[in-house]
Amino acid sequence: MFVRIVKMRFQEDKIETFLSNFNEVKEKIRNFEGNTFLELYQDKNDPCIFFTYSYWKTEDHLEKYRNSELFKKVWAETKIFFSDKPEAWSVNKLVSLV
Repeated sequence: MFVRIVKMRFQEDKIETFLSNFNEVKEKIRNFEGNTFLELYQDKNDPCIFFTYSYWKTEDHLEKYRNSELFKKVWAETKIFFSDKPEAWSVNKLVSLV
């Protein structure tokens, strides 16, 4: 399993629209084959910054998602609200204490 972290900065007046759109698709993303976890975070000091954390069984599962019609639609509807270039990391989860 590995984790995909995406940092996005939005235009302030587009935050509510982004959140509404995310709420409409979050279950579809979470239920996409190979996805085992999805969270959305908002920065405490800068409300325009958001992070998604998603856990994937394999890199192939993430690639299938990134090439899917669902991702293409979600990304097209999201990127128009950015105020800065998004950043993304794929990381291996080494330790998790629950």
